Amino acid sequence: MPNDYDVIIIGSGAGGGTMAYSLADTGKKILLLEQGTFLPREKRNWDPHFIFGEDGYKAKVEWLGPDGGQEKVHPIVYHRVGGNTKMYGALLHRQRPEDFTEMKHKGGISPGWCVGYDEFEPYYMMAEHLMKIHGNRGEDPTEGPASGPFPFKAFPHEGRIAEVVEQLKDLGLHPHHSNLALNRDIDEPWKRPCIACNTCDPFPCMLHAKSDAETAMVRPALKHKNVSLWTNTRIDQLIEEGGKITRLEGERDGEKISLSADLIIVSCGAINTAALLLKSRVANSSDQVGRNFTKHNQSGISAIDPRNPNDVVFQKTLGCHDFYHGSPEHPYPLGTIQLTGKAHWTRIMGDYGHLNMDETRARFVQKYAVDFWFTSEDLPDPRNRIEWTGKQIKFNYRPNNRESHFEFLDYFQQNYLEKMGFTEFLRSTKELEFTWHQAGTAQFGTDPKTSVLDPNCKAWDLDNLYVVDASFQPSQGATNPTLTIIANAIRVADHIRKDWFGEGKSLSTEDYPLSDGYMADNAGADLSVNSYSSNDDDSWGA
Repeated sequence: MPNDYDVIIIGSGAGGGTMAYSLADTGKKILLLEQGTFLPREKRNWDPHFIFGEDGYKAKVEWLGPDGGQEKVHPIVYHRVGGNTKMYGALLHRQRPEDFTEMKHKGGISPGWCVGYDEFEPYYMMAEHLMKIHGNRGEDPTEGPASGPFPFKAFPHEGRIAEVVEQLKDLGLHPHHSNLALNRDIDEPWKRPCIACNTCDPFPCMLHAKSDAETAMVRPALKHKNVSLWTNTRIDQLIEEGGKITRLEGERDGEKISLSADLIIVSCGAINTAALLLKSRVANSSDQVGRNFTKHNQSGISAIDPRNPNDVVFQKTLGCHDFYHGSPEHPYPLGTIQLTGKAHWTRIMGDYGHLNMDETRARFVQKYAVDFWFTSEDLPDPRNRIEWTGKQIKFNYRPNNRESHFEFLDYFQQNYLEKMGFTEFLRSTKELEFTWHQAGTAQFGTDPKTSVLDPNCKAWDLDNLYVVDASFQPSQGATNPTLTIIANAIRVADHIRKDWFGEGKSLSTEDYPLSDGYMADNAGADLSVNSYSSNDDDSWGA
């Protein structure tokens, strides 16, 4: 009896969306499943009081906390078409070549990968095309070799940020223009929808100008009549028979469903993918599913110079990787520095609530601060794991490699920010609720005894199951994982097209054309839309 579909993709975020886009033109019958709905396009998209409030489009999720730690964790996650990319900051870097090799950190070892940077490079190039990345090659001293320029020129530094860039250069650093996934033409901005506003991070884009998974991948994939999307659909169980996944069981709009496909691709995010595999009791002969979870050490410093107001609207144009591999005083990696979107006072009150921030003080910070963001690698540890209790997820994670992270903040503040004239500093470190950069729970490798996936991200134990979210990553480096997820999903799609579908050609940047403006409003789609709550009715697919 034939299966219902040729390919079923579970999850519509960075990995799943990329797979749908990259397989759409094969003519295969493809079903994309998303447990949430479309994020509504409405005025609240850009309302900081709503976004930083209790709702803010966040999914109502509760996990058990780590052994010996807080009892409950309420993560900031988004169950929407496009996944967490709907709210991300759209700053996407490649991992550095060294990130694919074993690296010694102050807190331990970051392992090497079974696939190197050179194999990833052409797929990074395709990913940069797909996501419409802006930037200038050659500015970042740590960047790896690239086979071509960035698709679009960098967003320019403006006003106060241009001054900060020159100050950093005077102190011997190499600030670079941020690599931004935004649909803007710098020279002729009326041609594309991005308006370089102050609601890019962490807001959804009301104009659909951010290259998120819905806008850049899912919508264009749905132009193909062989691709369908089911929203409000949750898969609870993968049924294995004879070394294959023969059936998916779950619910669609509250009704039980059972589906089958020749090929199953899981991309639920590293946490939910691990939970699905664990509760299905599949792909885990190595006992590695759920283990080695990583999520980065991340902190912000709002640096204030009361003599110089910061009135820049689009702030996040500056990055600095001079300390990626360490400093003269630190013979081990430290991490990356970037700017966040200009923080609204409501966000400032939340980020620095531990400082008893009132509105007057928060408005002062908004006016004078430059908002720096620091990312350092945390290290895979088999004890840091996602567990399934039979009823819910247990988030058994404890931060590590933090000593060097805090050294990084101190070093940059004392040796650079203070010398630049900043006199006041507010700090906030992100704790368990912030799982934006989740990875590592189903690592790929060359040994089925110590890894979950083979080098092509197929489960060792199953003939037809692939995982294409950040679960596959043995380590994350100190960069946002999204571009690496996308590049890897294109790499896996290339493998599937050849080995499963028998195609003779390889994917290239020509398959990810820059001429495709992809504005979501213009994308025809074969949609199966279910129910939406109030305020969504007129806006879900705008």
